[in-house]
Amino acid sequence: MLSNMKDCNKKTPKLIVISAPSGAGKSTLCNLVVENNNYIKYSISCTTRKPRGDEKHGVHYYFISDDEFKKNIADGNFLEYAKVHDYFYGTLHQTIFDSLSNGFNIILDIDVQGAANIRKIVSGNANLYNKENFIDIFIHPPSLKILEQRLIERGVDSNEQIRMRLKNAKKEIAMSDNFCFQIVNDDLSNTYLKLMELLETKC
Repeated sequence: MLSNMKDCNKKTPKLIVISAPSGAGKSTLCNLVVENNNYIKYSISCTTRKPRGDEKHGVHYYFISDDEFKKNIADGNFLEYAKVHDYFYGTLHQTIFDSLSNGFNIILDIDVQGAANIRKIVSGNANLYNKENFIDIFIHPPSLKILEQRLIERGVDSNEQIRMRLKNAKKEIAMSDNFCFQIVNDDLSNTYLKLMELLETKC
């Protein structure tokens, strides 16, 4: 693994968006980045889906009800939100504000809809969110066949859910050219190194 990034307080803190089809490895990569770098914080998203495996509330996601999610929408608390695979996901303004205002880069593990929503916001150069402190990166699986195998081996989705995720993956990959950078996750260690090289250049 690479050593910790240089003191990011010397530069403008960055809003780093990582998107990928389900099963392409973006969450694993984001976790590695945060674990190995003191100046990058993880943006914990809200979701209405149930925890998977050893996921914990307040660590991996804020697992909330549909009613609570909709109240946050009504109160204007989300920077972005979207419905993906029949569940809501959203990023709270406060999470982003706290990290950026304290000089930390913040990494968001979100879907392509959420990335598009944030892209629209930063294009307006509004205060905390602007083009100068925004990076978005799309993580590709080596192929749809390998992605299917990863989803099967993950063992958390039904056959129907896997088919739905693969169908959505095709749509998401078709939108990858909207991202500033693209990386193929063919090997986790190598992909992590490529991602860190990119972030060290930009952050």
